[in-house]
Amino acid sequence: MPRGSLENHLFRRSSYFQPLSWNLRMKVALGAAKGLAYLHSPEAKVIYRDFKSSNILIDTDYNAKLSDFGLAKDGPIDGKSHVSTRVMGTYGYAAPEYMATGHLTTRSDVYSFGVVLLEILTGRRAMDKNRPNGEHNLIEWAKPYLGNKRKILRVMDPRIAGQYSLTAALRAALLAVKCLSTEPRFRPRMVEVVKELEQLQDSTDQANVKNEVSRKEVDLYPRPPASPINA
Repeated sequence: MPRGSLENHLFRRSSYFQPLSWNLRMKVALGAAKGLAYLHSPEAKVIYRDFKSSNILIDTDYNAKLSDFGLAKDGPIDGKSHVSTRVMGTYGYAAPEYMATGHLTTRSDVYSFGVVLLEILTGRRAMDKNRPNGEHNLIEWAKPYLGNKRKILRVMDPRIAGQYSLTAALRAALLAVKCLSTEPRFRPRMVEVVKELEQLQDSTDQANVKNEVSRKEVDLYPRPPASPINA
């Protein structure tokens, strides 16, 4: 793909891989979510099993495409709740219940999506031993801050500071928290994740339009020059 992987844009420091803006990050997240939602649909019935930032490729227009289906599994059939399989995937992204039991469901993919969404928000890897003690595991480090509007900015990627509203950051963070629930049944389905991200994108677009209108009004009606008396 022309622009490489999401992993490259989030973590590599080079002139070729520029940090993605807030809007582009949300676009990529939505595109990847739609891909997973399709795989989980009745038409496909596939569990991806290895959803991670390096498997999300980005085209020229920043559309997300899922790649590397080598670990994908057909979903459960005959009324079964899960697929039993040998534990595979990437540490840091795999759902805890899958790691513990080998029981694989679509909610396992939802957990992995939550990890990637957290990477998108923070600009940090799921696992990074180069970080200080207590910050190696992204989920353990970030979770205490995600639902708190007074603390959320502490974990947001500083490279996108000022590009989003506090409300938007909180909505995205709370969505990640839901996806990362330790109880699979409490995680949303991917179609619900898509709906939430679409609403978030719509609210961001509306805010951008309002800001653009405000800037134009400032240009049309500039402030009068200061009075010499008050200068």
